Amino acid sequence: MQNLGMSMLWFWTCYAAVTAVGILHTIFNIYVLHMKPMDGDSMGEGYECTKPWHPLYNIILFSVFGYLYMSSLSSPTINEAIITGIIWSVICIVFDVFSWVIIKHPWSLTFKEFYIDYQPWITLIYIAIFLGPVVGFLLCL
Repeated sequence: MQNLGMSMLWFWTCYAAVTAVGILHTIFNIYVLHMKPMDGDSMGEGYECTKPWHPLYNIILFSVFGYLYMSSLSSPTINEAIITGIIWSVICIVFDVFSWVIIKHPWSLTFKEFYIDYQPWITLIYIAIFLGPVVGFLLCL
């Protein structure tokens, strides 16, 4: 049986961790590898070079946190894993549109930049988030 509170705890902890890893990777590229930072015209080379890594961060971390959630259930099922994956993906999609597009900040993007120019990475990220609880369930077997 779903435990929404525990599911949200693991989801939001993972979301914060994935975001932190992406930001730290960008900072590493700029300060250690001396890549160009963002400027008025682009997000910068330091960020652009991290994009192919974003799905990898997500599949690894969301699988780990999916496992932590699924293993906390008394008898997890594949149906619960799929439902959890759908819930996590939908929340992420809705939250992303607000936090990365609608609310303006130095790293915000336009709709085109986030949903068109960020392809295939954003689609792979959402697939990875959906699969996180499923992989976590499979690790429980």
